[in-house]
Amino acid sequence: MAVDYAVIVVYLAGMLAMGWWGMRRAKSKSEFLVAGRRLGPWMYSGTMAAIVLGGASTIGGVGLGYKYGLSGAWMVFTIGLGLLALSIFFSARIARLKVYTVSEMLDLRYGGRAGLITGVVMWAYTLMLAVTSTIAYATIFDVLFDMNRTLAIILGGSIVVAYSALGGMWSITLTDMVQFVVKTIGVLLLLLPIAVVKAGGFAEMKAQLPTEYFAPLGIGGETIFTYVLIYTFGMLIGQDIWQRVFTARNDKVARYGGTVAGTYCLVYALAGAVIGTAAKVLYPNLANADDAFATIVKDELPLGVRGLVLAAALAAVMSTSSGALIACATVANNDIWRRLRGAITHDRADGEAHDEVKGNRAFILMMGVAVIVIAIALNNVIEALTVAYNLLVGGLLVPILGGLLWKRGTVHGALSSVIVGGLAVIGLMWHYGILANEPIYYGLLASLATYVVVSLATKPTDEAILANWRERLAGRGPEAVDEPVAEPAVQATL
Repeated sequence: MAVDYAVIVVYLAGMLAMGWWGMRRAKSKSEFLVAGRRLGPWMYSGTMAAIVLGGASTIGGVGLGYKYGLSGAWMVFTIGLGLLALSIFFSARIARLKVYTVSEMLDLRYGGRAGLITGVVMWAYTLMLAVTSTIAYATIFDVLFDMNRTLAIILGGSIVVAYSALGGMWSITLTDMVQFVVKTIGVLLLLLPIAVVKAGGFAEMKAQLPTEYFAPLGIGGETIFTYVLIYTFGMLIGQDIWQRVFTARNDKVARYGGTVAGTYCLVYALAGAVIGTAAKVLYPNLANADDAFATIVKDELPLGVRGLVLAAALAAVMSTSSGALIACATVANNDIWRRLRGAITHDRADGEAHDEVKGNRAFILMMGVAVIVIAIALNNVIEALTVAYNLLVGGLLVPILGGLLWKRGTVHGALSSVIVGGLAVIGLMWHYGILANEPIYYGLLASLATYVVVSLATKPTDEAILANWRERLAGRGPEAVDEPVAEPAVQATL
């Protein structure tokens, strides 16, 4: 295992080095939070694919393949569909707004009174997403070093917090690009063909497994529909995803780069399901389907390759964890703390410029410590992630998409929709159980009905607000140009 250990150590050291490089480049709020809005198509595509394909998509995707066969690809497939929908239909408009958070977009659309409550819901979602990603370190480091769960979470979480706090989005972008390459090589180019060959090829896999393992809808229509509601729609509105859209150099990069990333997700989904199906042939009696990834890597891959594939799993976890962490910190600072203290972030009372990079860096550190502590204390990852996505989709999907698509939507309709949808989801999870499908079904319907009824029953949004909104959607307005920044040593337009 010495060679495998060396591969992992070099990889982790490289992540910290990227953080140090990013610290030297992130000199403004725009650079720190959205990489100066300067990413070109290749870097944008790689980093967007990296953030959406995390530990759940890699370890969990293989586990679903082990349990259900090729139809286990549907969870990650719906993530790819969501990213494609976001990129094709909405990303250009989102990028032209030149904001930093989803709540800022809602303030622009509805008139400045929707941000705080939506910020709290978005903060809860990004916090739990970061927590569940951080817990996955325990699985990977246990395979690598037989490490104690708590120590593994502290080690993995501390590395992510360190490079994220040092350079913000610049560090995360650079590390995500490396992680994208490592995942592509480790999972698609190495683990996938090796797993299929070890299982005897597709003909042998079909001979060894039941027919339903190769049925496209074997996982069940209701399950697929729920995946679409949670993950496809979740991709449309999550702060962690939108914050990457804000990094695009222009709206064309956001649209076409995101389309490439979404297509990559579809390929990754199928690869994970095939690897899991091969693992079922090789190890038919695993107690836990999620152990399939670690088992096939540990037992079937040659020296050195094993370390690279485990580094790929680590990369998947780190990319999602760091993206969720900076999103959580951005929302906490810009949407909650700033509003509660009632100050303008870029001007102090004495007229001196407020150090926004320092403030956002401090919030990443605070949120990072909170994430690590909660991850150590939390046991059920699936339930925590389900609660996060149910609140996000049930509470925020309707007012966000309604604001983008329906002129008649009002601030009262939006706020009522968030409250009713969020409370409905919480109450229904308590009644039916956290993992039940009914909470998201009925919660989303309640949110939609409330939004439409209250919007129609209240005064339409002021025309001046809508005019400003249209100007911003067109890329014109007071915030359309960020503060000037120094050119980085490495081009961001790759």
